[in-house]
This record gives sequence, structure tokens and C-alpha cells, in this order.
Amino acid sequence: MKAIILYDALSAGGSTDRIVDAIGEHLVKNGFYVEKAKTLPRADYGFLEEFDLALIGSPIYNLQLSPNLSGALNQSNLLKTLAGKKVATFIICGGPELSAAFLYLPQLNLRLFRSQIIAEKIFGLAEKNNPQSPIDFAEEILRKMSVPQN
Repeated sequence: MKAIILYDALSAGGSTDRIVDAIGEHLVKNGFYVEKAKTLPRADYGFLEEFDLALIGSPIYNLQLSPNLSGALNQSNLLKTLAGKKVATFIICGGPELSAAFLYLPQLNLRLFRSQIIAEKIFGLAEKNNPQSPIDFAEEILRKMSVPQN
């Protein structure tokens, strides 16, 4: 299976990079081929067709998805290319998971209504510094990718 992790982060080496790396490493250990790429607002995402799964992640800046991911969702062929594809989404934020579930995750998932979202995760205050959290998310993805989805 081939997976790609599409994400944005305004800084290098922070929580987002650490979480993305941990998810990717766990998927690789379990037989996936994984690439990761940062989102760009006006890129051509046609290459996504070769992947079985796309993981889409964003840190939250100023109560919104990262600007590059928002731009990619609004100004490129990303949504069109993801239509019908299996997708897992995740958000990294400095607030509690409960508020992120109502404020931030819908900003991402509502745009992906034509995709098949198989898993979602909020890495909030309690989760983003827990090294087991990205592994648990990867495990959920692995379970759901091995079962046929309706």
C-alpha cells in the first residue's frame, strides 16, 4: 500500500513534524510505502492518484487551518484529486481536544466530503506531546485499511 502525508507547518522540527514522522514511521514498519509533502496553495496534486491513502494534516494558526493547506484546498486541484480516495485527517493545536473537535476538525473534514475519511485525530494539549498518540492513530489507520470500507 502507498500512502502520502500532506501537511503544512510554518516552523521546522516542531510538534507537527514530530507527529508526521511518527505516523509515517509506524506505517512503514507495517508494510506501507510512505511519502510526505508539504502543501502548497497552487500546486498540481495529480500525483496523488498513485497513492492508496492520503493523510491530510494541519496545525492551527489564529483559529484556522494553516494558510498553505487552506490555499491548497481552495486554489488547486487537491480536492478534485482526493475525491473518492481514502483519507485520514489530523489537526495539531494548543487547545483542548473537545474544542478542536467543534472548531477546527470540521474546517478540514467538511471540505473533504467527496473523499472517504477513514480516520481522524486531534492532537491537542494532552495528545501532541504524547509519543504514543501518533502510533495509536497509525494503528487505527492500519485497522481500517485492512477492512473493506463501504
